[in-house]
Amino acid sequence: MTAPAAQAPERRYPIIDAMPRRAWAWSIGLGLLAATGFAPLGLWPVALIAMGLFAVMIARSESWKQALWLGWLFGWAHFTFGNNWIATAFTYQSEMPAFLGWLAVPLLAIYLGLYPALAGLAARLAVRSGPGWSFALVLAGAWIIAEWLRSWVFTGYPWNPFAMALLGPFDRPGLAALSPIMGTYALSGIGVLLGTAFVLLAAERRWRVGILVSALLIAGMYWPAPAPREGTQVVTIVQPQIPQPDIADPRRYEANFQELAGLSARAADEQSGPRVVLWPESGMADYLRPGYPQRYYDATTALGSPEFARRRIGGTVGENSVLLTGAIDLEIGEDETGYVRALGARNAVTALSPEGEILAGYAKAHLVPYGEYLPMREWLEPIGLSRLVAGSIDFWPGPGAQTLDLQEFGSVSPQICFEIIFSGQVVDRDARPDYIYNPSSEGWFGSNGPPQFLAQSRMRAIEEGLPVLRATNNGYSAVIDPRGVVRAYLRPSEEDRIDAIIPPAADPTLFARLGNILPLLWAISLLALAIVARGRRAG
Repeated sequence: MTAPAAQAPERRYPIIDAMPRRAWAWSIGLGLLAATGFAPLGLWPVALIAMGLFAVMIARSESWKQALWLGWLFGWAHFTFGNNWIATAFTYQSEMPAFLGWLAVPLLAIYLGLYPALAGLAARLAVRSGPGWSFALVLAGAWIIAEWLRSWVFTGYPWNPFAMALLGPFDRPGLAALSPIMGTYALSGIGVLLGTAFVLLAAERRWRVGILVSALLIAGMYWPAPAPREGTQVVTIVQPQIPQPDIADPRRYEANFQELAGLSARAADEQSGPRVVLWPESGMADYLRPGYPQRYYDATTALGSPEFARRRIGGTVGENSVLLTGAIDLEIGEDETGYVRALGARNAVTALSPEGEILAGYAKAHLVPYGEYLPMREWLEPIGLSRLVAGSIDFWPGPGAQTLDLQEFGSVSPQICFEIIFSGQVVDRDARPDYIYNPSSEGWFGSNGPPQFLAQSRMRAIEEGLPVLRATNNGYSAVIDPRGVVRAYLRPSEEDRIDAIIPPAADPTLFARLGNILPLLWAISLLALAIVARGRRAG
């Protein structure tokens, strides 16, 4: 007779085994810890271990219902902590009580928590044999798909994909250096896989392998970026540090303009070569385009004339310069009573010559729901929820990513504020620009929002192989090279300007060519590897 095969010893997970009846509390705690990997904390080892422990917990769940519940609790806590900066925005909305911001964040997380829940559920249904490498691969693949879905379902809210925990410090890209060949969402899946691998290796007591993986990971996170190529295009980025309440205060319009103008003039010792000047999102109160009813121009500071406003602005930057500034454009038409008025507005970027000529324009495509427009306004306005949106009209979306040809000043893809978070949607792939311009106004977002915006901008630079120039009113204005290295920056508390050379664009990356098809291919590859791993285990 053949002796029966010895059964492999059951893996032990002391942390999880310690509290089998409190899995719900552990799931919430791990969700919070996984969010500490994001800026400004950047505790990426904590985030990876928390993600790995969560994966093991889901794999050992008693049923698919428990897996779904624990996954949702993890996601709810994870996104509540990661999005806490949203609460600060309510302190600047005079028609809404500030305390509602602290309710809005966990309410938003109720929805966002569905995506980790679905990823965990998919892995639990696909692999029922408990924790193991097959489960880790399936969860990583499912996580990629879940993040991709989160980026476009209900217009999308891809804030803080898990990949952001793998972004290095300002002077090096970290493991985000892999995003040109996989994209942000696939890098998130790799983060999930790494975190789960650490826990599995510890459970199997494979310490040498664990130490080797840790050493490689640390080296990857802190490996220096190669020196950039030298550029030639001069840029001046203006950060005026205007207090958030003063931006929309008509009594402050002229003072705000003078502050911007004073920071924009050429320095006395500066060469007179071509120069790009960048102002932030809320840089201009004047309406710059002609054709509106006169009463709209009279409400601004430019003596009721858009032509005068443009000439005055152009004169601040001087000859041989071009100005890109945030502005508001109006959509004028007749309402139901026949009265000619503004029916909508555009959050726009306008390019101006020194003579005040409009050279190009762009309208923001990804608008913020309940911030720039009220979804289902015909239903929500009668019950008073129009107070969530400043003003009486909605912003209208633009057509999407565009490249503005500024001739000798290069070509630029504007991405206004929130738009920079949409991986794969920041560049017109048929007309690749020289750089991305990200104007923003981040005084709304407390202390955590601005560094997270900067981190998202760095990730877009790495993915696309393009420099990103950030001009903020009171966030992190910065020059970011195509490898995600921050070459120059101003902190949120600084009123100043950056004078720099725009880093040259790198060659188009694989992600720049394929977009989000690439992370989906990675998801399919991980799922295929899981099938192979299960087959080998069964054999």
